[in-house]
Amino acid sequence: MSDNGTSDRAPGGDTASFGYRQVSAESRQGLVNDVFSTVASRYDLMNDLMSGGLHRLWKDDLVAWLAPPKNARRFELIDVAGGTGDVARKVLEAGGAGCAAVLCDISPEMVDVGRKRLAGAGLSGRIAFAIGNAEALPFPDKSFDAYTIAFGIRNVTHIDRALAEAHRVLRIGGRFLCLEFSACDVPLLDRVYDFHSFEVIPRLGQLAAGSADPYRYLVESIRKFPKQEPFAAMIRTAGFARVTYRNLTGGIAAIHSGWRI
Repeated sequence: MSDNGTSDRAPGGDTASFGYRQVSAESRQGLVNDVFSTVASRYDLMNDLMSGGLHRLWKDDLVAWLAPPKNARRFELIDVAGGTGDVARKVLEAGGAGCAAVLCDISPEMVDVGRKRLAGAGLSGRIAFAIGNAEALPFPDKSFDAYTIAFGIRNVTHIDRALAEAHRVLRIGGRFLCLEFSACDVPLLDRVYDFHSFEVIPRLGQLAAGSADPYRYLVESIRKFPKQEPFAAMIRTAGFARVTYRNLTGGIAAIHSGWRI
């Protein structure tokens, strides 16, 4: 995607953006997987570097907007690109005994880290783990009451397919929520954020993880992701109703919401 939300893929659909590079659509997912297998054990550190630690507060905002029921009524969540499990854990801790979650991620390394981190969280029987691609989820139609994805959808090769899958696996009345880095709309803050992204983050990644390349890709992927309004339009095209979004920290991140009606 370009900055205005238009596709960077060739008319034949056989190329896709990997950061600022054009690669074949078939190879892109493997390249993205390599990035996350490299940073899996340091994923939370990566998010801290990318957001200045604000991702933790943004995820709290995501869970608060979802408002999982606090009673024993069954409420089933799928957290796609679930990483180390912090969103799934926050939802289960905020909800009642009826809340259950599936952490789904395409990276086996990320799922393994999530499984280990949640092993002692007292959530046994309420959380399950699955390896799956957001573009082709391994679950039947109308399986879940809510779908969350945090900082993951920009790494999907075909975002439209992932949104269609989100719609497919949600029950009628189900909620879609996506937290993602977005377009800062505050003068001066946008310049500070650009400097932090392109100059500071790769250097910090080099110091903290021994490699700047994964962090450089992640920064570039943010800039290639569609802005708030074009992405909201994509969510509507996937079939969702009552689509809206909330900017966080001047638009550095945004939460998009939609309902399957």
